[in-house]
Amino acid sequence: MSKNQSETTQKGKRYTITAALPYTNGPIHIGHLAGVYVPADIYSRYLRLKGNDVAFICGSDEHGVAIPMKAKKEGVSPQQIIDKYHNLIKDSFEAFGIAFDNYSRTSSEIHHQTASDFFRKLYEQGEFIEEVTEQLYDQEAGQFLADRFVTGTCPRCNHEEAYGDQCEQCGSSLNATDLINPKSTITGSKPVLKETRHWFLPLDRYESFLREWILEGHKNDWKPNVYGQVKSWVDEGLKPRAVTRDLDWGIPVPVEGADGKVLYVWFDAPIGYISATKEWAEREGKSWEPYWKDQDTKLVHFIGKDNIVFHCIIFPTMLKAHGDFILPENVPANEFLNLEGNKLSTSKNWAVWLHEYLEEFPDKQDVLRYTLTANAPETKDNDFTWKDFQARNNNELVAIFGNFINRVVVLTNKYYDGVIPQPGTLTQVDMEVLEELRTYPEKIGQSIERYRFREASQVLMNAARLGNKYLADEEPWKVVKTDPERVQTIMYVALQIASALAVLSEPLLPFTSEKLRDMLAQNGNDRLFWDDIAGFETLLPAGKQINKASLLFTKIEDIEIEKQLEKLENTKKMNEAANKTAEPQKETATFEDFTKMDLRVGTIIEAEKMPKANKLLVLKVDTGIDTRTIVSGIAQSFKPEDIIGKKVTVLVNLAPRKLRGVMSEGMILMTENAEGKLVFVNPDEDGVTNGTTIN
Repeated sequence: MSKNQSETTQKGKRYTITAALPYTNGPIHIGHLAGVYVPADIYSRYLRLKGNDVAFICGSDEHGVAIPMKAKKEGVSPQQIIDKYHNLIKDSFEAFGIAFDNYSRTSSEIHHQTASDFFRKLYEQGEFIEEVTEQLYDQEAGQFLADRFVTGTCPRCNHEEAYGDQCEQCGSSLNATDLINPKSTITGSKPVLKETRHWFLPLDRYESFLREWILEGHKNDWKPNVYGQVKSWVDEGLKPRAVTRDLDWGIPVPVEGADGKVLYVWFDAPIGYISATKEWAEREGKSWEPYWKDQDTKLVHFIGKDNIVFHCIIFPTMLKAHGDFILPENVPANEFLNLEGNKLSTSKNWAVWLHEYLEEFPDKQDVLRYTLTANAPETKDNDFTWKDFQARNNNELVAIFGNFINRVVVLTNKYYDGVIPQPGTLTQVDMEVLEELRTYPEKIGQSIERYRFREASQVLMNAARLGNKYLADEEPWKVVKTDPERVQTIMYVALQIASALAVLSEPLLPFTSEKLRDMLAQNGNDRLFWDDIAGFETLLPAGKQINKASLLFTKIEDIEIEKQLEKLENTKKMNEAANKTAEPQKETATFEDFTKMDLRVGTIIEAEKMPKANKLLVLKVDTGIDTRTIVSGIAQSFKPEDIIGKKVTVLVNLAPRKLRGVMSEGMILMTENAEGKLVFVNPDEDGVTNGTTIN
């Protein structure tokens, strides 16, 4: 550790950084990464490089209605579901470089105890309202319908598939009893209202606190989308919010007379941040309390916009009611990320799944991190496209960042056998470049501290451009022939830029940073930190031996992108096929009508495209009774040469009809498969000869 870093550590602030707990009912996709986990990781890595005391906390949210719903669908137990997806999510995060200090789970004993203690304290303080209310009840299933066990029409936007807790069309938070024409997702039956007893957190009691704390205290420093949504909620008037549910999956309500009831997931889940911190501190031999109770600690929640209300109104109210905890200083929620122009959808498989990406692009974690950051949905919904992913990699990471580093390291090994050269007198240009380089830690740092990660990614790329421009202007590969001493200075300056990039890139491109530090032999005790760059005299000293060059980034070819686009196209077709409804029955045909149809087995013996017609093929078909011409509109699905010899079903007694000047003497029977592709109604069985009648 450098002297500067040691001094910074002593002065460093304490931060508790939380990332929204992902549900363990499915894997992680790029929408989750762009909205929550990549920005949270960038922020945490930056703070550590600045010498701050950071606890970066997350974990699997393993309660709530979504888990037993998934288990029921897959025919397994809820425990099997959470174990499967907890491990998949945790492993995916680790492979992608999300550097949590602790990734826990809400099924853990420490969480059950922490959440129960939290509820019990509020209960004993008289913070809850106990009420008997009418809730939706499925008589066929014999259970109350909590949240996502009920769907219906949204009372605000009339979306017909709103859930009992939220409408995903307009984003409104709902109660199940708000829905119009509610329906049980368990049996499909219409539920009835039945009385049940629950405990409510009276948010209305805390309205003045929320107005003062958020609407006055954070008007200028919280993101407009967060502040606006909170203000809207408070201005509409807050109501008591249930903190218990009638379910058999979750944390049992820890008071007498609460049999068959569990803590509502949005009471239970955010307490998971606290229990995960306890688990981490116990493992590290530290005290967890300063990270949640010391007023000098800065608490920051990274979430998506669908979680704003829970993290800015409900959880802070819980913390305030408890009385022992600090409140979040900021909640930098992002908007949503779309995929190729369409909304990401887990149920429709319209997503880029992290675990699949890591299998298909095993050495390109930073390419996805960079693309998601450079196009982050910070102020509005944005769109991820595979073409943009390719362009960001090829035109920026490869052509700018990677190109500069490769030239510097290759030339250093070529000219000086990998030993940093002794510089001569620095020119005005050299000094100006080095002085500009010293400004980048503050520029990038200011962007990150204001949660402008898109901006930070582009400032980092500008630092790489600085290096590229310097080499292009100074042309050491030409000057070496006439002034080798000058080249020593040029390469020395370029190596200082490379060394700075190894540090500045770490929050955004951690795998790249590590590879670059390896190349520059700066991964040991001489590793540099953030503030070392701002005031440096020398980052890589003359005489130091560096390693051989290796490519930081490789070009992504069109064929790789086409494969991903084809994968999405297949998904789209499968969704269309799944949603396709059968055509209504035609008018009734008599038996005599049916017996008039003469269906025969035939073989296509010739096929060619109809001139000046994109959709038509002209076929010669051996029907067993004759050879006849049939015009068929299948040219966009089949090549003529691929269907010669194909057995088909032919309606032979259809009245002849002239198409584009060619007399068509029958019809070939076709249909579509599950993927929407045109296929023959195939009689291709052994022993079936041409002319065989189909009855």
